[in-house]
Amino acid sequence: MDIRGEVPQDYAAIQEVIRSAFATAEYSDGNEAELVARLRRSDSYIPALSLVAEEAEQIIGYIMFTKANVGEAIVLALAPLAVLPEYQQQGVGRALVKSGHEIALMLGYTHSVVLGSNQYYPQFGYVPAHTLGIEAPFVVPKENFMAMALRESKPLQGTMTYDAAFGIE
Repeated sequence: MDIRGEVPQDYAAIQEVIRSAFATAEYSDGNEAELVARLRRSDSYIPALSLVAEEAEQIIGYIMFTKANVGEAIVLALAPLAVLPEYQQQGVGRALVKSGHEIALMLGYTHSVVLGSNQYYPQFGYVPAHTLGIEAPFVVPKENFMAMALRESKPLQGTMTYDAAFGIE
């Protein structure tokens, strides 16, 4: 399996991976693929942090990190992470998250924030975001709104502001 940055020729395959991965997800609004398209057109899009997992020339997984804010600090929002159902539980998602974190560090980002499974993301070091001074801009169980310090930095304090593409008021 190879992890690489997305290119425009990947967009249709990425859309299918996202739709397949979220088709039976417990917490899905069914608009994840459209969200990715909107984020690519936004100021928060970071091409180097939009990654695909590829095996035998087939895209089997996808991850995107975009810019968000906590007060004056720029942080990353991890959304979405998607793996084709037949490749789940095989380390594809883990490889995508780890590659994304490595690139984020090289680019100088200090924190990554995710709204997701409190059974999955803690393996990477994600903790409830409020313990790092980051509050959710919406009502959500605290254990599902998580953050990770990618490197030492000054403490954060504030409510996360997502890109308008997320549609969060």
